[in-house]
Amino acid sequence: MAIPRRFSWISAGLALVTGDDPDRLRGYNPPFIIWLFPKEPRLSSVDSQRRVLSGMRPTGRLHLGHYHGVLKNWVRLQHEYECFFFIADWHALTTGYDEVTTISQSAWELAVDWLAAGVSPSSANIFIQSQVPEHAELHLLLSMVCPLGWLERMPTFKEQQEKLSHKDLNTYGFLGYPLLQTADILIYRAGLVPVGADQVPHIEFSREVARRFNHLYGKEPGFEEKAEQAIQKMGKKAAKLFNNLRRAYNEQGDEEALETARALLKEQQNITIGDKERLFGYLEGGGKVILPEPQSLLTEASKMPGLDGAKMSKSYGNTISLRDTTDEVADKIKRMPTDPARVRRTDPGDPAKCPVYQLHEVYSDAGTRDWVQQGCKSAGIGCLDCKKPIIDAIQAELKPMQERAADYESSPDLVRSILADGAEKARETARETLVDVRHAMGLNYR
Repeated sequence: MAIPRRFSWISAGLALVTGDDPDRLRGYNPPFIIWLFPKEPRLSSVDSQRRVLSGMRPTGRLHLGHYHGVLKNWVRLQHEYECFFFIADWHALTTGYDEVTTISQSAWELAVDWLAAGVSPSSANIFIQSQVPEHAELHLLLSMVCPLGWLERMPTFKEQQEKLSHKDLNTYGFLGYPLLQTADILIYRAGLVPVGADQVPHIEFSREVARRFNHLYGKEPGFEEKAEQAIQKMGKKAAKLFNNLRRAYNEQGDEEALETARALLKEQQNITIGDKERLFGYLEGGGKVILPEPQSLLTEASKMPGLDGAKMSKSYGNTISLRDTTDEVADKIKRMPTDPARVRRTDPGDPAKCPVYQLHEVYSDAGTRDWVQQGCKSAGIGCLDCKKPIIDAIQAELKPMQERAADYESSPDLVRSILADGAEKARETARETLVDVRHAMGLNYR
């Protein structure tokens, strides 16, 4: 098919379209198309349930708790979803606005650790939050419609104030950080956010904000008439099925009918993207879905214990860094406390009371764990004997990561280039969302 004259190619597979008639391009399917100020804004054609968003505050070098609790999951997700992983430097300011000297260096350290752990710039978008200012604009626009009470009732608001009582957190930045977190998610129309159970309230908050925004701004003039016209464009058979499914959901609350109708819409080839998004909203009795509601992608709690048996955390001083040397790893493990009952080498012990055995549960196979159980209870092995397999396992796990980290540390320009490319790709997606948000809020001046 000939490329319309109004196409302007800027890179392979990416086109800017300045025309105002999407039907002119029916049958032409480049990987990505960005509409610039058409009469009806282009809503993202992405399946939000295939897009993942996650971030991490820059607090310096990462440890094994981060690797087992977050990074291993990211490495898996990047091959299954379209992933956006960002360094949350603005979020670092919400509680550390008076301690800014280390943020920049910590961001670089974080990026190196991510890359060393296997997060790949060819499989995921990796970037620094503040390098994508669209996050801030959406945060501002959402702040116009977010009720103050929603922020004040967030469970982490009071908890963090009490936990960080030595800091003055009576700032809007701290109060509003859940809304900034919401903007981080919604700017990419991310449908899935990997979180632990303690973060689920934040995702529910994001869902409420998206729902309120769509309720306020999704009801365009003539919405129902446009939706009915879009249904007819689907063809008689598909239109009849859609109407039956919509009726089953609205009248009987049939969730299966809702999912079937959504799947039907995704398959439609003869309606525009705008009509699809309009019908997604019409299906549920609302308006056009401008900002899809995200879902929590629950992750298992990290099973990585610290050197004292408590949760591995920098604040507890019980960590093994991903870049600790082999000697540092060995020294830390050798100094770990063991069962207090084993005062002498000949005293029997109980692995259930020993922090070292928790590490065996992470790193050792069944045979090694049986050897530890029998040897400890019978005093057949000493504590240093017990620790040796753990030292070997952690050193072996860290070795390839540390080799990659050394390569990236010696190539700072490469790391900067990866983050810059990731930011530019993120901005392309974020700009699409903001075109639709501005239009919905009456801020379209071209």
